[in-house]
Amino acid sequence: MEIQTINKIRNMIKNKDAQKEYIKWLAAYSKPFIPQLALIFLFDTLLSFTNIGLALVGKEMVDRATNGSGVKNYILMYMAVMFSSLVVTALYQLIAAVVYEKFGFGIRKRVYRRILDTNWLDITKYHTGDLMTRLTSDVAAVAGGIAETIPTIIRLIVQVVITFFTLAFFDWRLAMLALAVAPVAAVVSWLLGRKVKYLTVKVQETESAYRSFMQESLANILIVKSFRTEDYSEKHLTELRDERLHWVLKKTRMGVAASSVMSLAFQIGYVTAFAWGVIGISNKTLTFGTMTVFLSLVNQIQGPIMSLAEMIPKVVTILASAGRIIELQELPEEVKSATNIKTEGLGLKVNDLSFAYVKDEPIFEKAEIDFKPGEFTAIVGRSGIGKTTLIRLIMAFTNRFHGDIEFYNKYGETESTNAGVREFISYVPQGNTLFSGTIRDNICFGGVKASDREIEEALRGAAAYDFVQELPDGIDTKIGEKGYGISEGQAQRIAIARALLKKAPFLILDEATASLDPETELMVLDGLRNWNPRPTCLLISHRMSVLKYCDSEIRIKDHKLITEKLEPEQIFA
Repeated sequence: MEIQTINKIRNMIKNKDAQKEYIKWLAAYSKPFIPQLALIFLFDTLLSFTNIGLALVGKEMVDRATNGSGVKNYILMYMAVMFSSLVVTALYQLIAAVVYEKFGFGIRKRVYRRILDTNWLDITKYHTGDLMTRLTSDVAAVAGGIAETIPTIIRLIVQVVITFFTLAFFDWRLAMLALAVAPVAAVVSWLLGRKVKYLTVKVQETESAYRSFMQESLANILIVKSFRTEDYSEKHLTELRDERLHWVLKKTRMGVAASSVMSLAFQIGYVTAFAWGVIGISNKTLTFGTMTVFLSLVNQIQGPIMSLAEMIPKVVTILASAGRIIELQELPEEVKSATNIKTEGLGLKVNDLSFAYVKDEPIFEKAEIDFKPGEFTAIVGRSGIGKTTLIRLIMAFTNRFHGDIEFYNKYGETESTNAGVREFISYVPQGNTLFSGTIRDNICFGGVKASDREIEEALRGAAAYDFVQELPDGIDTKIGEKGYGISEGQAQRIAIARALLKKAPFLILDEATASLDPETELMVLDGLRNWNPRPTCLLISHRMSVLKYCDSEIRIKDHKLITEKLEPEQIFA
């Protein structure tokens, strides 16, 4: 993904149409914030006028002081203008902060939702650390650009124009001289901007690698400890930091060099204005007050010009970050059609199914199976034969398969698998999939509006009620990430209760009883088979013991699905 992203940015540098696309995207996202941005622009303009006002009032103060005239009123006027400037600055900062937060969250929420709505197979190409970098650093760059950088650019342009005409009123030759720094700044900015696009992406991608490793090592800290790779992990983290530092320094050095060139040009312009004023005073063609105005206004022309040049890398960063965000938004959205099928007596047929991961050998070839309504079907076998893949296809986590996967009911209605069918599927994935928070919070993922009675029923059905009642705060006991604070077996039963709370007619358990002892497993499966109404259930397991609880078994052999009828234990009759 890194090479692809870099190539996209290189194309953006050469392709004006791509840049227009990014600018159009930014404009579309900015549209709801036009009133706030207009207010920011108004305050920016007021700041420009107050700066001019301070210079003009200062001129009168100096001239009157030189002539021995009273300056009291002008001192008060100067203080009033200065106080107004402080108030306007404070209001500007407050509004900009609100716009930044709202705008940033608006983008982040929409991109986050797009990730949720993207096909699982497409989104898993991205490391979660990279996704987090795009949702945090890149969104922050774009939000900061809209709320701060772009309004600042507009203010600086307005300030240069107003100041230029004010200075030209006193001496047009000095005004033109003050603008002489503009060509230097423009050339430096143009040369800098082409390179900064590439460096910005490299900095962001090294940050993604840095975050990704930290996230993975912390999420798998038991592996790190078990294999005693603490020193290696620290060393590798340092290597990633050094790689990031390399690109940060390259970008910073370029910025410092450009800034130094522009600062030199600025200093030359300032010294020229100072010399011009000194000569004018010596020739008695200028007053001290006019010289003060010259120095102040020249500074207010050249300073903004330099600042505008320094904004070029920031604009480039905005465009580069916008490109990385747009890349996520262009991912294909999963198909989610409305489901009108009645869910009583729900079964599932798989016909002529063929599927393979990219560049891998086929997992399924023209496979067929029928999950009968209300039956418990087991798939038992070694890893890698396609058990979990079958679940992903049934639940439409990817649509890149050939054949038909179709739900049906006793009324003869059918519904092809798509993201919408998850409405009537409950899923217990393998591993610990609990969130940090209370046990109630975790269970209510299966039904956010569930009553206490419904939660209790789900806990009893999962053989989890007794141990939950014994916890310090019962169902409101807080647990950590991935169920820290309870055992693996208890975490699995909470996950099963979460699935039962949904009361879906189709239940999928992927190694959901792997951490349970035989007695507890019996209680859980007993609860599932006696759940009313009984769901159609698919159990994925390595344990042969689950077969005695099922109506049929599926074997995956030679990329085909082979069904064998079973006789469940009498206890489940």
